[in-house]
Amino acid sequence: MAESGSPLGERMKSKLRVLLVDDHPLVRRGAAEMINEQPDMEVCGETGAAGEALTLVKQTNPHLVLVDLSLSSGHGIELIEQIRAYNSEIKMIVASVHDEELYAERSLRAGAVGYINKQEASDKLVEAIRHVLGGDVYLSGNMANHMLRSMVNGEQPEGDPVRTLSNRELEVFELIGEGKTTKQVAAQLHLSPKTIETHREKIKMKLNLGSSTELTRRAVQWVLESR
Repeated sequence: MAESGSPLGERMKSKLRVLLVDDHPLVRRGAAEMINEQPDMEVCGETGAAGEALTLVKQTNPHLVLVDLSLSSGHGIELIEQIRAYNSEIKMIVASVHDEELYAERSLRAGAVGYINKQEASDKLVEAIRHVLGGDVYLSGNMANHMLRSMVNGEQPEGDPVRTLSNRELEVFELIGEGKTTKQVAAQLHLSPKTIETHREKIKMKLNLGSSTELTRRAVQWVLESR
Protein backbone atom coordinates (compact mmCIF):
# COMPACT_ATOMS: atom_id res chain seq x y z
CA MET A 1 0.00 0.00 0.00
CA ALA A 2 1.34 3.45 -0.95
CA GLU A 3 2.02 5.83 1.92
CA SER A 4 -0.15 8.94 1.94
CA GLY A 5 2.87 11.21 1.62
CA SER A 6 4.50 9.32 -1.25
CA PRO A 7 4.26 10.44 -4.92
CA LEU A 8 2.16 7.36 -5.71
CA GLY A 9 -0.14 8.11 -2.80
CA GLU A 10 -0.62 11.68 -3.96
CA ARG A 11 -1.31 10.50 -7.53
CA MET A 12 -3.92 8.01 -6.29
CA LYS A 13 -5.76 10.73 -4.36
CA SER A 14 -6.01 13.10 -7.37
CA LYS A 15 -7.80 12.56 -10.66
CA LEU A 16 -5.93 12.16 -13.92
CA ARG A 17 -6.10 15.50 -15.71
CA VAL A 18 -6.73 15.56 -19.46
CA LEU A 19 -6.42 18.67 -21.65
CA LEU A 20 -8.44 18.71 -24.89
CA VAL A 21 -7.05 20.51 -27.96
CA ASP A 22 -9.47 20.40 -30.91
CA ASP A 23 -10.95 23.21 -32.98
CA HIS A 24 -14.43 21.61 -33.07
CA PRO A 25 -16.43 22.44 -29.89
CA LEU A 26 -18.81 19.50 -30.42
CA VAL A 27 -15.88 17.07 -30.63
CA ARG A 28 -14.44 18.50 -27.42
CA ARG A 29 -17.82 18.22 -25.71
CA GLY A 30 -18.20 14.56 -26.66
CA ALA A 31 -14.68 13.72 -25.52
CA ALA A 32 -15.17 15.65 -22.28
CA GLU A 33 -18.34 13.72 -21.47
CA MET A 34 -16.60 10.36 -21.93
CA ILE A 35 -13.58 11.39 -19.88
CA ASN A 36 -15.53 13.04 -17.05
CA GLU A 37 -17.67 9.91 -16.71
CA GLN A 38 -14.56 8.06 -15.53
CA PRO A 39 -14.24 8.16 -11.72
CA ASP A 40 -10.49 8.75 -11.86
CA MET A 41 -10.33 11.26 -14.76
CA GLU A 42 -11.31 14.85 -15.41
CA VAL A 43 -10.95 17.38 -18.22
CA CYS A 44 -8.82 20.21 -16.88
CA GLY A 45 -9.16 22.52 -19.88
CA GLU A 46 -9.96 22.76 -23.57
CA THR A 47 -9.15 24.94 -26.58
CA GLY A 48 -8.95 24.92 -30.36
CA ALA A 49 -5.81 27.05 -30.72
CA ALA A 50 -2.20 25.91 -30.38
CA GLY A 51 -1.00 29.06 -28.61
CA GLU A 52 -3.71 28.89 -25.97
CA ALA A 53 -3.08 25.16 -25.59
CA LEU A 54 0.52 25.73 -24.53
CA THR A 55 -0.64 28.34 -22.00
CA LEU A 56 -3.21 25.89 -20.60
CA VAL A 57 -0.54 23.18 -20.35
CA LYS A 58 1.52 25.48 -18.15
CA GLN A 59 -1.50 26.50 -16.06
CA THR A 60 -3.12 23.10 -15.51
CA ASN A 61 -0.16 20.69 -15.61
CA PRO A 62 -2.15 17.87 -17.28
CA HIS A 63 -1.18 14.22 -17.17
CA LEU A 64 -2.26 13.88 -20.80
CA VAL A 65 -3.08 16.13 -23.76
CA LEU A 66 -5.47 14.94 -26.48
CA VAL A 67 -4.44 16.79 -29.66
CA ASP A 68 -6.04 17.19 -33.07
CA LEU A 69 -3.66 17.98 -35.93
CA SER A 70 -5.83 20.60 -37.63
CA LEU A 71 -6.27 23.59 -35.33
CA SER A 72 -7.71 27.08 -35.76
CA SER A 73 -4.27 28.49 -35.03
CA GLY A 74 -0.98 26.61 -35.43
CA HIS A 75 -0.67 22.88 -36.13
CA GLY A 76 -0.88 19.82 -33.92
CA ILE A 77 2.56 18.38 -34.69
CA GLU A 78 4.29 21.66 -33.88
CA LEU A 79 2.28 21.89 -30.65
CA ILE A 80 3.35 18.37 -29.69
CA GLU A 81 6.99 19.36 -30.16
CA GLN A 82 6.47 22.46 -28.00
CA ILE A 83 4.77 20.53 -25.20
CA ARG A 84 7.53 17.91 -25.22
CA ALA A 85 10.14 20.68 -25.00
CA TYR A 86 8.27 22.22 -22.04
CA ASN A 87 7.70 18.97 -20.12
CA SER A 88 8.63 15.62 -21.61
CA GLU A 89 6.66 13.77 -18.91
CA ILE A 90 3.28 14.95 -20.25
CA LYS A 91 1.72 12.20 -22.37
CA MET A 92 0.10 13.11 -25.70
CA ILE A 93 -2.37 11.31 -27.94
CA VAL A 94 -3.32 12.51 -31.41
CA ALA A 95 -7.02 12.15 -32.30
CA SER A 96 -7.42 12.98 -35.96
CA VAL A 97 -9.24 12.22 -39.20
CA HIS A 98 -5.95 12.30 -41.12
CA ASP A 99 -4.36 9.29 -42.82
CA GLU A 100 -2.85 7.24 -39.99
CA GLU A 101 -0.04 5.81 -42.14
CA LEU A 102 1.07 9.32 -43.08
CA TYR A 103 0.67 11.09 -39.75
CA ALA A 104 1.05 8.52 -36.95
CA GLU A 105 4.80 8.07 -37.31
CA ARG A 106 5.32 11.83 -37.66
CA SER A 107 3.28 12.39 -34.51
CA LEU A 108 5.30 9.82 -32.54
CA ARG A 109 8.56 11.35 -33.71
CA ALA A 110 7.31 14.76 -32.54
CA GLY A 111 6.62 13.40 -29.05
CA ALA A 112 3.15 11.83 -29.00
CA VAL A 113 2.75 8.30 -27.65
CA GLY A 114 -0.60 7.47 -29.18
CA TYR A 115 -2.64 7.98 -32.35
CA ILE A 116 -6.36 7.32 -32.68
CA ASN A 117 -8.66 7.92 -35.64
CA LYS A 118 -11.61 10.13 -34.71
CA GLN A 119 -13.97 7.63 -36.31
CA GLU A 120 -12.92 5.15 -33.62
CA ALA A 121 -12.61 7.66 -30.79
CA SER A 122 -16.04 7.01 -29.29
CA ASP A 123 -15.16 3.35 -28.74
CA LYS A 124 -11.43 3.56 -28.10
CA LEU A 125 -10.73 6.94 -26.49
CA VAL A 126 -10.77 5.94 -22.81
CA GLU A 127 -8.92 2.71 -23.62
CA ALA A 128 -6.24 4.70 -25.47
CA ILE A 129 -5.86 7.16 -22.58
CA ARG A 130 -5.47 4.39 -20.00
CA HIS A 131 -3.05 2.55 -22.29
CA VAL A 132 -0.82 5.61 -22.67
CA LEU A 133 -0.97 6.67 -19.02
CA GLY A 134 0.04 3.11 -18.17
CA GLY A 135 3.31 3.68 -19.99
CA ASP A 136 2.55 2.10 -23.38
CA VAL A 137 2.23 3.39 -26.93
CA TYR A 138 -1.25 3.26 -28.46
CA LEU A 139 -1.76 2.63 -32.20
CA SER A 140 -4.34 0.75 -34.22
CA GLY A 141 -3.46 -2.87 -34.93
CA ASN A 142 -2.95 -2.11 -38.63
CA MET A 143 -0.60 0.80 -37.94
CA ALA A 144 1.39 -1.12 -35.34
CA ASN A 145 1.90 -3.95 -37.83
CA HIS A 146 2.88 -1.50 -40.56
CA MET A 147 5.54 0.13 -38.38
CA LEU A 148 6.89 -3.24 -37.23
CA ARG A 149 7.20 -4.45 -40.82
CA SER A 150 9.03 -1.26 -41.73
CA MET A 151 11.48 -1.75 -38.85
CA VAL A 152 12.06 -5.46 -39.44
CA ASN A 153 12.19 -5.44 -43.24
CA GLY A 154 13.56 -1.97 -43.80
CA GLU A 155 10.57 -1.08 -45.95
CA GLN A 156 10.41 2.48 -47.24
CA PRO A 157 7.21 4.47 -47.81
CA GLU A 158 5.85 3.81 -51.27
CA GLY A 159 3.44 5.46 -53.64
CA ASP A 160 2.24 8.96 -52.82
CA PRO A 161 5.12 11.50 -53.06
CA VAL A 162 3.30 13.58 -50.44
CA ARG A 163 5.07 11.29 -47.96
CA THR A 164 8.36 12.95 -48.91
CA LEU A 165 7.23 16.36 -47.62
CA SER A 166 8.65 17.65 -44.36
CA ASN A 167 6.26 18.28 -41.45
CA ARG A 168 6.12 22.01 -42.22
CA GLU A 169 5.64 21.43 -45.95
CA LEU A 170 2.84 18.99 -45.18
CA GLU A 171 1.15 21.56 -42.94
CA VAL A 172 1.32 24.16 -45.72
CA PHE A 173 0.11 21.65 -48.33
CA GLU A 174 -2.87 20.71 -46.16
CA LEU A 175 -3.87 24.32 -45.60
CA ILE A 176 -3.60 25.04 -49.33
CA GLY A 177 -5.92 22.08 -49.87
CA GLU A 178 -8.40 23.63 -47.44
CA GLY A 179 -8.58 26.67 -49.72
CA LYS A 180 -6.45 29.07 -47.72
CA THR A 181 -4.42 31.79 -49.44
CA THR A 182 -0.71 32.35 -48.83
CA LYS A 183 -1.51 35.18 -46.39
CA GLN A 184 -4.02 33.03 -44.52
CA VAL A 185 -1.57 30.11 -44.27
CA ALA A 186 1.12 32.49 -43.01
CA ALA A 187 -1.22 33.91 -40.38
CA GLN A 188 -2.32 30.49 -39.13
CA LEU A 189 1.23 29.13 -38.88
CA HIS A 190 2.66 32.42 -37.57
CA LEU A 191 5.13 32.67 -40.46
CA SER A 192 5.82 35.33 -43.09
CA PRO A 193 4.16 35.13 -46.53
CA LYS A 194 7.65 34.98 -48.03
CA THR A 195 8.42 31.84 -46.00
CA ILE A 196 5.16 30.26 -47.15
CA GLU A 197 6.04 31.03 -50.78
CA THR A 198 9.37 29.28 -50.26
CA HIS A 199 7.56 26.21 -48.90
CA ARG A 200 5.16 26.29 -51.85
CA GLU A 201 8.06 26.19 -54.29
CA LYS A 202 9.67 23.25 -52.47
CA ILE A 203 6.36 21.38 -52.46
CA LYS A 204 5.91 21.94 -56.20
CA MET A 205 9.40 20.61 -56.83
CA LYS A 206 8.92 17.49 -54.65
CA LEU A 207 5.53 16.70 -56.19
CA ASN A 208 6.67 17.56 -59.74
CA LEU A 209 4.04 20.25 -60.19
CA GLY A 210 4.56 22.99 -62.76
CA SER A 211 2.31 25.78 -61.50
CA SER A 212 0.46 27.20 -58.51
CA THR A 213 -2.81 26.07 -60.10
CA GLU A 214 -1.56 22.48 -60.25
CA LEU A 215 -0.41 22.75 -56.62
CA THR A 216 -3.82 23.97 -55.48
CA ARG A 217 -5.64 21.28 -57.46
CA ARG A 218 -3.38 18.54 -56.10
CA ALA A 219 -3.69 19.81 -52.52
CA VAL A 220 -7.49 20.01 -52.67
CA GLN A 221 -7.68 16.50 -54.12
CA TRP A 222 -5.36 15.16 -51.42
CA VAL A 223 -7.36 16.75 -48.60
CA LEU A 224 -10.63 15.34 -49.95
CA GLU A 225 -9.14 11.83 -50.32
CA SER A 226 -7.33 11.73 -46.99
CA ARG A 227 -10.26 12.65 -44.73
